[in-house]
Amino acid sequence: MADEPRFSAKPAWLKVRAPGGERYTELKETFRTLDLHTVCEEARCPNVGECWSEGTATVMLLGDTCTRACRFCAVTSGNPRGAVDAREPEHVARAIAKMGLQYVVMTMVDRDDLLDGGASHVARTIRRLRDLRPDILIEALVGDFGGHLDYVSDLVDSAPHVFAHNIEVVERLQRTVRDVRCSYEQSLKVLAHVKKRRPEGLTKSSIMVGIGETDDEVLTCMADLRTAGVDLLTIGQYLRPTPKHLSVERFVTPEQFDAFAEAGRKLGFAYVASAPLVRSSYKAAEVFVRSVLRPNDPAGAAKLLAERAADAQARAKVLAGDDALPTTSEMAARMTSSLIPVEALLRR
Repeated sequence: MADEPRFSAKPAWLKVRAPGGERYTELKETFRTLDLHTVCEEARCPNVGECWSEGTATVMLLGDTCTRACRFCAVTSGNPRGAVDAREPEHVARAIAKMGLQYVVMTMVDRDDLLDGGASHVARTIRRLRDLRPDILIEALVGDFGGHLDYVSDLVDSAPHVFAHNIEVVERLQRTVRDVRCSYEQSLKVLAHVKKRRPEGLTKSSIMVGIGETDDEVLTCMADLRTAGVDLLTIGQYLRPTPKHLSVERFVTPEQFDAFAEAGRKLGFAYVASAPLVRSSYKAAEVFVRSVLRPNDPAGAAKLLAERAADAQARAKVLAGDDALPTTSEMAARMTSSLIPVEALLRR
């Protein structure tokens, strides 16, 4: 009997060209120079070329070791033992401010080893970036912070334009796919709290399909997210990162993804991105512009995206040559009295 192949053959609609182009190369080199790590590259996102060309990127905070072990995720799982780079919020904010980005997604690994789950760290990064680049749109793509709503509130109060938390899969599959510390109810509770805390802000979530769910279960999950006040939704095909992870149960057709999108619009989502290659941060700048700034105006949205991208690059060039920005040593001196000792953030 022949051995089962390590990976199922992918249908034609899941094949894409390798990213390239002048803008992609420029940003790639800049990320390396500034020592910034993007989820776009590390997760080998198929949309990296499209997103970077429109000035969108996803940056990972708080290291690369997650305290949870979801069975779909390739991020390293373990115990970071409280390791926190207290300089990271300032470094990341200054670095991104000098790049020609119009939209940045601040994401993070789950950090259950920290008292507040890392919420204050991400909030400081967002606030500092808003100080340096008021024009840039910021999305916080974060975990559930163990369901501690006061920590969630701290992050919401830093006023990201979009607060994103992924429910990942339908209710029935939560226990087999996500870490035991996650739950369907907890994710919905967090999203509902965010909307109540800051009604004018946008909330966002994402569903993976092809991992064992039925179409009806997806529709039910969409309805639950909408009831929790979620404004933006992305739906994409699950792809197995390694043989150690859960297998793909089916490849959902583009036609079914279109059906999910139509159902989402009827439910009242401001925007639904539903397609095989869509990921949670898929073309986030375009989603924001089309849903908030230029709804029902495709031509106007495309024009505004181009204008915002050009403006972002111009602002970045000014900051890149601005000696008025405080140096790292100056910032360290100013922050000495206000920094929270790392030890105070550890969960004992």
